[in-house]
Amino acid sequence: MPHPESTTLAESTVGGERADLLDNLAQHRTMLRHTVRDLTDEQAGRRTTVSELCLGGIMKHVTSVERVWAAFIQEGLPALGDVTDMSEDDWAQRADEFRMLPGETLAGVLDRYAEVARTTDALVRSLPDLDVSHPLPEAPWFEAGGRWSARRTLLHIIGETAQHAGHADIIRESLDGALSMG
Repeated sequence: MPHPESTTLAESTVGGERADLLDNLAQHRTMLRHTVRDLTDEQAGRRTTVSELCLGGIMKHVTSVERVWAAFIQEGLPALGDVTDMSEDDWAQRADEFRMLPGETLAGVLDRYAEVARTTDALVRSLPDLDVSHPLPEAPWFEAGGRWSARRTLLHIIGETAQHAGHADIIRESLDGALSMG
């Protein structure tokens, strides 16, 4: 089922590789959103495993990941920040990204995700070149001196969305037996 943030090939003003990337990302977004269908805010915030993850928290995290990496495509390193300079408050704020906080609603979380998705899709359609690249920060999980192109960064966003859609599927099935597919 299409969602407001999804760009299908028919709706896209681009073709070829960009259309393929946008369509693939839209498919994974749709699956992730489908996983949280018909949930209450309380259900979206409930932990169903020993993990700290809840469905609303996964949605918040995927929204943040997409927002930050799309900004990286435009701005480079300043968009990512420096994990070595993070304070205890910064780490606590990051931890809050994985759970529903008092006053947050699933509808609000989904609206923020849709807005980030629209922004990312517009960026991909407007980029002059998918080969534009920026250096990656120094971190144990990145190759020293590595660079990511816009293309590689979009593939990362797609991978993160797909991976977390799988996590969400397990949590949803644990919550009420519902399956994303089936």
